[in-house]
Amino acid sequence: MSLTPDDVKAIARLARLAISEQDIPLYARNLSNILDFVAQLDKADTTSVAPMAHPLEMAQRLRPDEVTEQVDRKLYQENAPQVEAGLYLVPKVIE
Repeated sequence: MSLTPDDVKAIARLARLAISEQDIPLYARNLSNILDFVAQLDKADTTSVAPMAHPLEMAQRLRPDEVTEQVDRKLYQENAPQVEAGLYLVPKVIE
């Protein structure tokens, strides 16, 4: 797939990137190469490949699920501007 300079300008605008005019041909060439590579990868037959959660066959070391800290709600809510029934009161932002 070959990107035009207008395509690169549109992508840069969407990404909120400032690209100088002399760099646009280079970006067009590099982005086109990336898209060509993705298209090449898309042609690979993956029907016999099982989906993986992780590329390595290893188990995650897990720690025991134990409480290590106590939350002192009263202490934290002393700094809050408004509290009611143990909840923080905030201004309504959606109408």
